Amino acid sequence: MNTAMPEITWDEFEKVELRAGTIVKVEDFPEARKPSYKLWIDLGKLGVVRSSAQITKLYRKEELLGKQVVCVTNFL
Repeated sequence: MNTAMPEITWDEFEKVELRAGTIVKVEDFPEARKPSYKLWIDLGKLGVVRSSAQITKLYRKEELLGKQVVCVTNFL
């Protein structure tokens, strides 16, 4: 069974809005089905947004504070 997502076209890719932000708060996310963190990311003019990430095996919470990340900001 092929579970790979179909590739997007170049025209679709050009519409993706990427923004750099800084992680300003990290908490455990015990309600998540898989081990995850809740993240608060400062995107400057767009404000602070919340997200989550399944990266608990790769990073400790303390390591993530202040890290810069790239976010897609125009998901529907």
